[in-house]
Formats: sequence, C-alpha cells, structure tokens
Amino acid sequence: MPTDPAIAAALDRMFRRTTLGIRPGLEPIRALLAEIGNPERAIPCLHVAGTNGKGSVCAMVESVLRAAGLRTGLYTSPHLVRFNERIRVNGRSIADAELAALLERVEPAALRVESRPGAPRPCTFFELTTAMAFEHFRAAAVDIAVIEVGMGGRWDATNVIVPVAAAVCDIDFDHMQYLGPTIEAIAGEKAGIVKPGRPVVTGIRRPEAAEVVEREARAQGAPLTRAPEAVAIRRTALDWRGQRLSVETPERRLPPIRLPLLGDHQLWNAAIAIALLERFSETAGFDIPDAAWRRGLESVRWPARLQVLAEDPPTLLDGGHNPHAAQALAAALRALAPRRPAGLIAGLVADKDYAGFFRALAPAVKRAWIVPVRSERAGPTAALAAAARAAGVPAEENTLDAARRDAVEWARGGNGVVCIAGSLYLAGEVLAGEIGERDLYET
Repeated sequence: MPTDPAIAAALDRMFRRTTLGIRPGLEPIRALLAEIGNPERAIPCLHVAGTNGKGSVCAMVESVLRAAGLRTGLYTSPHLVRFNERIRVNGRSIADAELAALLERVEPAALRVESRPGAPRPCTFFELTTAMAFEHFRAAAVDIAVIEVGMGGRWDATNVIVPVAAAVCDIDFDHMQYLGPTIEAIAGEKAGIVKPGRPVVTGIRRPEAAEVVEREARAQGAPLTRAPEAVAIRRTALDWRGQRLSVETPERRLPPIRLPLLGDHQLWNAAIAIALLERFSETAGFDIPDAAWRRGLESVRWPARLQVLAEDPPTLLDGGHNPHAAQALAAALRALAPRRPAGLIAGLVADKDYAGFFRALAPAVKRAWIVPVRSERAGPTAALAAAARAAGVPAEENTLDAARRDAVEWARGGNGVVCIAGSLYLAGEVLAGEIGERDLYET
C-alpha cells in the first residue's frame, strides 16, 4: 500500500467496492469511460484472455514490443505486493504521484455517473481500476497497450476495446460460479473478446474449448491463428536460470533465446505470444527486428511463476492455484529436479478445487506444509491439509515463516527442493518479505 495517506485512503475506498462482487454487464464501465473522455479509444491495444498463461503471454508480448522501441502500457491483475503493479508504462509500475492524480480524476467521475437518475449499477473495484489504466495509458501517450482480461472475457471490464489483435490462451475449469459449469460455457465467455475482422490467436489444448473459440472467430470474420501450428519451439537446454529455445515460424527463424520463465507450459505460452506479436506486426505494419525478439524474451519478468527465490536449497515460488496450473507445476518440478524430493508449502482461497490441486501435485511432491492465506477468502488450513492427505501427500498446518524454516531444513537434509505455491495472495506475502519497499519490477 502507498505510504501517502491520501492515496491509501482512496485505494481503501476502491477496495471496499469489492463487496459489490463480480457483476456482469459493460454499461457501468462504458458510462465511466465516457465521463472521462473514452481514453480506451485513444490507444491501440492487444487483448489477452484465458484460464492459465494469459499473464505470462502479456508479459512476453510487452517486453518484446518495448525492446523494439515502442512505448508500452501493460495492464494485469491481480497485483502481488502493491496496487501500482497493475498499471505499468515501459516496464515501470505507476508512481504514487501519478496514481494520486488518476484517483482524483476517476473516482469523482464514477460518483457523478452513479448519482445520475437511471444510472447503471455502481462500478466495481475492477471497473474503476480498468478505467484508471486506460486513462494513464492515454496520458502517457503509449504506442501500444497490452491488456490482460481479468476474468472470462465477454463481460470483463476490459472488453470495451476493439484491439489490433487478440489471443485466447489455454482454457480449463476455474471460476465456474461465474463462467459456467462446462468447458464449452467457459470457452464461450472467453471467446467474447473476439471482435469482427480482428486477428485472434489461440493456444487451447482442449478440442471442445478450441472449437467454441474457432466458431466465434468464423462468425466474426476474425482471421484465426493456432499458435502451436504457427510457431515451432524446441527446448535445447534447461537449468534453474531458464530454458534455451529454438524458435521458428513461417516468417522468421529467431536466434537462440534463453527464456527466464521456467516450465514446459511457458513454451506453449511463448508460442502464443510470438504468434500474437506477428499478427500485430502484420496488422500494424510495424517490423520487429530479430534483436528485439531476443532481447525482449530474454529480459521478460513475470514474478511468482516458477520464480527461483533461492538456490540452497532450490526454492521456487509459483502462483498456480487450480488443477491445470498444478499439473504444469508438477511437470516443471519433475523436469528441473528429476531425482530430488520436493516439499510443498501451499495456501489457497476458499473457492478453489483443493482436491484437484493436490491430486495434480501428488506425483511430484513428498511432503506438504499448509499455511494460511492473508485474505478474507482464505481456505481453512484444516480442509486443505485433509485434501493433501487424501491425495497421498503427508501434510501439516503451520505459519508461513515456520513452514519455510521447516521446509528448508527438510530439503537440506535430503537433497530436496522447496516449492511455495497456491494463491497469488500467498505469493504476494512471500515477495513482500523479499523486496521490502522496492518496486517488484525494478531491475
């Protein structure tokens, strides 16, 4: 939280709007954006949806475009340590002074809109944040903004834009209470970001989900690229510092790249990012030099995604919180440390699939420490521990600090590795202890 009392108070008022919940409908965000002059229409955008991987894709795309000389905006959620991380220009989180100016402009605009007779429902926290991001990007005169969908797509507050191009990343079960109980229903919501005639890139493993998005693209006359078919990526080396990649597309063959993001799933995400960048390049008429591709991908930063916190013993931090993400984490642990036992420190919020999460990780994990999450939505540690044990993983409840001490001692005694995973709230708590008052994205 910013140290300036006025900013902290304004953000607190915004956070209180989370009690409004997640509510469908674009009328409130459209009314708010109109009140501040429709900043979303002033900037070209790329739009990215998906269950897993969309943040990584956004981070890679933005890093390459910045390396190519463009002034970039990046809007992602949630934040890990400070609210400012959600809105970044040229790789830097919004400064407190800029945030204060935005709050002074956008919050009163929301109150004006909400006070009018016949006004739509009050704006949610995420709608206000989204309006602030667009306004900041307009004021900063960015050349391109990369926009991550918050949840779903069709009714997400970011879906007021008509992007240069869009991408739909992998789709799996998550947020079913809002998006629907089936993969087809979830895919239908995410397909809502497809716009008439605008290129869309997909990277979806489930055929039934892919078909929903492809059907929507055909209906909208949106040229579709299947990233796994358009981008050939091969890993040639792997260590704790990253993975060395060979990348080839019909348009280019890139020089060898060391991607600092770990995990097989990041190769899939990189294919989506590269395909989206190529569609942007074609549509916008902007050439991305080979050197920018390499520099951008090699310098990408996306914390709490298989992030290496320490080397003795190896300690990983990952924000994966659903069974699909847990499967990717388990595969990464097996690839990085195939003959070393892994200890898991885990915490989740209450609406997640505990059983599925621990079942996915059980083949790669020998022991677990269950810790509380700092959120009113935190899942009971007793229920989490029971789910871990039911999946065959010995588990105990503990505080985060004590769990880290125990896990490190356990790993050092048996040549093991430690992985902290689950809620992004937990990842944020860990990172706050690592960085102090610094910006999480400072180099």
